[in-house]
Amino acid sequence: MKANRKIDQVNLIAEKTAQDLGYELVEAAFEKESTGLYLRIYIDTDQGVTLDDCEKYHMAIQPRVEKFDYDFLEVCSPGADRPIKTARDAEKAKGKTVEVHLYKPLDGQKTLIGVLLGMDDDGYRLMRENAEMLLPRKDVALVRCQIDLSILNEIIETENKQEENQP
Repeated sequence: MKANRKIDQVNLIAEKTAQDLGYELVEAAFEKESTGLYLRIYIDTDQGVTLDDCEKYHMAIQPRVEKFDYDFLEVCSPGADRPIKTARDAEKAKGKTVEVHLYKPLDGQKTLIGVLLGMDDDGYRLMRENAEMLLPRKDVALVRCQIDLSILNEIIETENKQEENQP
C-alpha cells in the first residue's frame, strides 16, 4: 500500500472516530524514529485535551487501525503552540500574538511577531507595527501562537513571598 494512500485511509478513520467521540482531528501522521514507526494522532477540543481524552480516543481508534503497519500508536494533544495550518486554526487564533517563521528573510528577519488578523487563499494576514501585512503561504514555514509565560513569573513571585512570610 502506498504511503499517501495509507495515511489518507488513516485520516478518514481517525476523522470519523474523532467525530463520534466529540473531538477535532488535528492531524494523523506516520513518523519514523530510531525506535520504530509511530502512528501519531493529534486531537483537540475547544476546552483542550486531557490524558483521559487521549486514552478514550486511543481505545477507540486502536482496533480500527490495526491493519496498518506501525510499531507504536500515540494519541496526543497538539499543544498550546500548535502550528496554525488551516482556516479553522487561524480562526481560533485570530487576534492573538503569533510567531511566524519564514523560509527566506524579509527585511533581514526570518522570524516575525505580530497579531494574526486571519488567513485566506492569499496567505496569512498579520498586524505588525501598526501596519497590516500579507505573508503568502509559500513564504511561510511555520505560524504558531506565542505563549505568554509571564503569569508563571507572577505565580512564582507570589509563592516565594508566601514562603518568606511563613514562620
